[in-house]
Amino acid sequence: MAMKVTVCELPDDRSAFASEWGRLVRHAKRESSDMVVLPETPFSTWIFAYPKFDADVWRDAVEEHRKWMGRMAELEANVVLGSRPVGSGDRRFNEGFAWSRTGVTASHRKCYLPDEAGYYEARWYSRGARKFAPFDVAGWKAGFMICSDLWSMANARFYGKAGVGLIATPRCTGMSTDKWLAGGRVAAVVSGAYSVSSNRKGEKGPAKFGGLGWIVDPDGKVLATTSKSEPFVTAEIEESVAAKAKRTYPRDSLEPD
Repeated sequence: MAMKVTVCELPDDRSAFASEWGRLVRHAKRESSDMVVLPETPFSTWIFAYPKFDADVWRDAVEEHRKWMGRMAELEANVVLGSRPVGSGDRRFNEGFAWSRTGVTASHRKCYLPDEAGYYEARWYSRGARKFAPFDVAGWKAGFMICSDLWSMANARFYGKAGVGLIATPRCTGMSTDKWLAGGRVAAVVSGAYSVSSNRKGEKGPAKFGGLGWIVDPDGKVLATTSKSEPFVTAEIEESVAAKAKRTYPRDSLEPD
């Protein structure tokens, strides 16, 4: 089964977000995208740049993401993947979501949380369970590795053994884009799945974001990447390619830890 996937880089700057969203909508429509992958928590400014948790700021971010779920249909895609802040009190998480015309499905909560300048996530919400469960989307078996989760390669191998054909990585990462693309390529190779990722962009404020969304095939070949001049890209991927990759080296020699 073939599917056209769109990845993007979207601005942290809220004054620029609306116009960039409009451009993404037009791109997805023009490309007849089946799936759109969004950055990590894209619908509010990056609140985790600040070391002190603020319940009001958290609540506002949760509400913004709730409202934006009602706008996913604008993309005219069958599926939209991303992550969002959920919960309140002592039960707050960064949760992967899969939007479709029939509703929004939660799948996986980010479990590897940084706690450093610009990325104080461990102070704002809790780790999800270290359970990387595949989910069905648009006829594919998919899995989330939200941002820092990408580096847990044992879980990428697990996804591959579970038959996952696509690993989605919504990100909010800094300027070391080569390092992150390398991680996406390795995750694709060890799982035998496509690696697809979108990122935030912006160089103002306490955290800086380097953009670079990617679509990588199961053997680590980069099919498409975003850039400042081309913030939205689309490529067609094929489920049979991922299925075949799992029967070839190095996947056939790997077992999950």
